[in-house]
Amino acid sequence: MSQEQPKRHTNQEPIKYGDVLPVSGDLAQKPIAPEDAAMMQSAESRVLGQTQPGGVASVMQAAATKNEQAGIVGHKDVTDVTGDRGVTVTETQLPGRRIVTESVGGQVVGQFVEPTPLQCAPTSPVRESALTIGEALEATSYTVGQKPVEQSDAAAIQAAEVRATGSNVITPGGLDSMAQSAAAFNADCPREDEKIKLSDVLTGATAKLPADKAATRQDAAGVASAEMRNSPDATATPGGVAASVAAAARLNESVTNVM
Repeated sequence: MSQEQPKRHTNQEPIKYGDVLPVSGDLAQKPIAPEDAAMMQSAESRVLGQTQPGGVASVMQAAATKNEQAGIVGHKDVTDVTGDRGVTVTETQLPGRRIVTESVGGQVVGQFVEPTPLQCAPTSPVRESALTIGEALEATSYTVGQKPVEQSDAAAIQAAEVRATGSNVITPGGLDSMAQSAAAFNADCPREDEKIKLSDVLTGATAKLPADKAATRQDAAGVASAEMRNSPDATATPGGVAASVAAAARLNESVTNVM
């Protein structure tokens, strides 16, 4: 962490990334620094037009302010992980909606879906279509596409395909079989750069499904359950398959409620 000035001794515990955001590894143990929060505020403003109330940037700012007031960090301090890998806010545009993903040090810490206006002729009112399970899977290829496929991912993809198609029959060459093969290959692959990534399986997911349907809260719960049951730490990947299906289901409910 860069040193602006000597820190005064304090018995107060720092607010670390792992205390307020879904991160792991070294980042989870790092105190949130003012420059980290400033970078996230800038990224949110650039993509979203403003800092989101109660969003990732505001959470980081509140934590950084308390750490600075306690003398744990200096005003110009930046965490080494974020200094090296940065913070990002990205958007994936889909018809009638966009998926916004926020990351710190390469780890997804927030994701939400926003409806966007659809272009249509003035005399042809268009009812906004629901986000499908296939589209949610495609969104995963953007948010965590470089993540190697693990058994938890394969299980989530299988559950998503079953719910999208309404069939338990595995389609040869379909998403489920591709994901299971990828997870098995990766388990025995010693080189990280040779492992099959989620983007290899989920890019163009909608076209690979024999049938598709709008994502619902029940679908999201089923996919999340499958992913967590097959995860070594019983958690779902932030921005992963379960998170994307859940985001799609939330958007579909919000669209239905305003109609």
